[in-house]
This record gives sequence, C-alpha cells and structure tokens, in this order.
Amino acid sequence: MGREGFRVAEPTFVLLVAPRMSDRGSPQRLGVTVSRKVGGAVVRNRVKRRIREWFRQSRPKLRQGIDLVVIGRSGASKLSGRDTEGVLCRLAHKAKATRG
Repeated sequence: MGREGFRVAEPTFVLLVAPRMSDRGSPQRLGVTVSRKVGGAVVRNRVKRRIREWFRQSRPKLRQGIDLVVIGRSGASKLSGRDTEGVLCRLAHKAKATRG
C-alpha cells in the first residue's frame, strides 16, 4: 500500500492498514469487503458481521488515526466467531495497527 501502509494476509483474511495524514488523533475507520467466492449472501453477511464485531471490541487496542480494510477470503466462512477474532487480532498485530 503506498503511503506508509501495511498489508498482511492469511488464507482467510487480508488486512490493509494505512495512517490518515490529516487526522492522526481521530478514531479508526473500517472498510470491509467479502467476495462472492466466500459464499452466498447469508454467508458473506455473517463474515462481515464477525469482522465488524471484532473491530468494535478491538477499537480500544488499535492505534488512533488509521484506516483498516479487511478483505474476506474463501476460508473465512469456515471460521467460528472466536477464530475470526483470533486471526484478525494476529493480523492487526503484524500490521502494527495495535498500540504498544
């Protein structure tokens, strides 16, 4: 990713993290995309809900002033809610999106 961002991937998710130059102290923002390869609408929406729930719970641990984009891959539909959180936390740590 251009502007000092990070891209980390696993078979189930890709996480893109980029700093916002203008709003360094502002809250984090999240973008989510899940391909049709993951499954039908019901399955894709379940994956997106789990991603948004991870983001909601992890917000205090994430650095301020960053944009995150999560791309769901085909293996994401097979993960439980807890496994989804674990994978995304690991990716966020690798991408230096967490505090400390």
